[in-house]
Amino acid sequence: MSLAERAGRVTPRGAILGVLWLQVGIALFLFGGDLLREAPSLLTGDPRAPDLTAPVHPGDQTRRYRPGTAPDWPATPARPYPAPEDMPERLAFALREIGGAEALTITGAIEAGDAGRFAAWRETNDVPAQVYLNSPGGSVRDALEIGAALREGGVTTHVSAGDICLSACPYLFAAGVERIADAAGAVGVHQHYFDENTLLPAFVAVEDIQRGQAQVVGYLSRMGVDLRIMEPALATPPDEIYILLPEELEDYALATEVTGQGGS
Repeated sequence: MSLAERAGRVTPRGAILGVLWLQVGIALFLFGGDLLREAPSLLTGDPRAPDLTAPVHPGDQTRRYRPGTAPDWPATPARPYPAPEDMPERLAFALREIGGAEALTITGAIEAGDAGRFAAWRETNDVPAQVYLNSPGGSVRDALEIGAALREGGVTTHVSAGDICLSACPYLFAAGVERIADAAGAVGVHQHYFDENTLLPAFVAVEDIQRGQAQVVGYLSRMGVDLRIMEPALATPPDEIYILLPEELEDYALATEVTGQGGS
């Protein structure tokens, strides 16, 4: 049978399967290329960037970062949280007395489903006026949902000396009506994945990323944060983190007050 005769016998089902397999092949090709390009940085981070614990200076604020993990951050004796190496693998919500008043501590990586866990926690607990954060970040969508719930309560958010608020955590910090950061803590931003599936066609992944960015922009605007903060965030790849200086925290209105050395 000639090639032309075979082509004439292709069924609609066969044509559809052929297109699907072609899409799968293209997706695998793109995924493989991305993996080859990103594998070195995923394993080690950008070797040009200093370690996260290195002091930051104006113009030297990008640090290596492993998403969702806590760095070996210098401990502060009075801190009410576990040491970084003991940080929970997903958010832990606890009521503690800090500064003579009841406060909520939100500690650990932000995992998918943590917004639902926080909603369940709120069913049996009242959220106090003071909320202290210590998190390496994680799921953006969950951070936005938790942040919206915190804003409803009119809370004040804190990042204390020796603590971190990285990646998606600044969206929790932005939720405070008042937002207090200690200059000896670390608040950092970078690009996000928005949980996109790299095996989907490229245009679907792009739509997912753009939709996620639109949600972030709308959220920050509602929280009163200057959208210029998106410039360093979008310019910093996911395996790095941009540590905001005290003056940037105030300039971008992410913090309403910066305390400690170098702060007000």
